[in-house]
Formats: sequence, C-alpha cells, structure tokens
Amino acid sequence: MIIRRTLDKETLKEMPKAAFEGQIHVVQTPAEAEQAAAYLRRCPILGIDSETRPSFSKGHVYKVALLQVSSDEHCFLFRLNLTGLTLPVIQLLESPQITKVGLSLKDDFMMLHRRAPFQPRACIELQEYVRPFGIQEMSLQKIYGILFGQKISKSQQLSNWEADTLTRPQQLYAATDAWACLNIYHKLQELKQTGDFEIETPANESSKLQS
Repeated sequence: MIIRRTLDKETLKEMPKAAFEGQIHVVQTPAEAEQAAAYLRRCPILGIDSETRPSFSKGHVYKVALLQVSSDEHCFLFRLNLTGLTLPVIQLLESPQITKVGLSLKDDFMMLHRRAPFQPRACIELQEYVRPFGIQEMSLQKIYGILFGQKISKSQQLSNWEADTLTRPQQLYAATDAWACLNIYHKLQELKQTGDFEIETPANESSKLQS
C-alpha cells in the first residue's frame, strides 16, 4: 500500500465511518471493574483511551470520567466518575506483560494521575510509532484515515461523560477510539513484517527529482 504523509480535512470528510463492531461493556461498580480487569489481563495487547467531561467554565477542569480499554472483540468502558481508579485497573496499567497502545498517552496519564498515583508500563505511543512509516499527522482521525480509508466520528467528543447513563452513541464513540488505536498498531505491525508499503512522495519533491 502507499502511505500518505498527511491527510486534508476534505478528503477525510468524504470517507466512510469506522465503528467498533465488538461487544461494549459499561463498567459502573468496583466489582465489575475487577471482573473486567481479570478478562483484560489475559490479553497480550490492548487499545486504551479516556474521556473527560468538557468544562465550559474558565479554569475549571473535571477529572477523567471514562477509561476505555479494548481488545479486538471486547471494549470495557470504566466509568471512573462512579468507581474511581480501582486497584485492578491500576495493576493492568502497570503490568509489564500487557502492551497498551494509545495516542497522546502522556496527556491521558497526566489526567488519570489526578484520580490515583500509578506507574504505566509497556505502553506504545502511536504519535511516535507512526513516524517510521512516513505519517506526519498526529490525530487519531487522520492516522486512521490514512491507513484504513475510513473516518472516526467526533460527534460525541463534547458530550457529558458524567451523565447518569451513557447513550449508545457515546458508548460506540468511546469504544471506537480505543479499538482504533489497537487496529492501527496491528496494521503497522503487519506492514512492518511484510514490508508491503511505500511512503508517498510529495508532489513538490517528485517534481524536483524529475528536473
């Protein structure tokens, strides 16, 4: 495949939507969090992301409301505003045996540290991981669009993540973001192993080579 370095908004807008097709589990109690973490500890690699209730008041920032952790088939939405950051989830984030893949992880972990201290281990930052493949974009939307020709909807990004009940669109949005990180990693691993890719040469570079 030919990998684009960048992707413009208009091209992205025309792409079909991507969506997680596996099972979504909303985790709302410490007991459910323990059960979810037990399943996730059996997975060698996971996609992760988080959501925070948007603040429309200057200087006021909410704590992380949701932590999404996804395998290929199951995504667990940990409602941290209800459960807090429980020990089983902290142990998952700290496990050196389980690879966690995400985007802007430094920001996610900084926000999560407001709930509890922990030391994340075995993490892969996609913004760095895509560079050897020539991808210069930093957003999940555009990286996914470059690799899969599909767009990830951002329509629920500013919704209330501390609502009494998460709507189905909220759940799907949150799960898709975490799963997309995992899907990107799988794709890049496949390309790395097969070598079946070329990095697109920008038009201005191409014209210089020909002159």
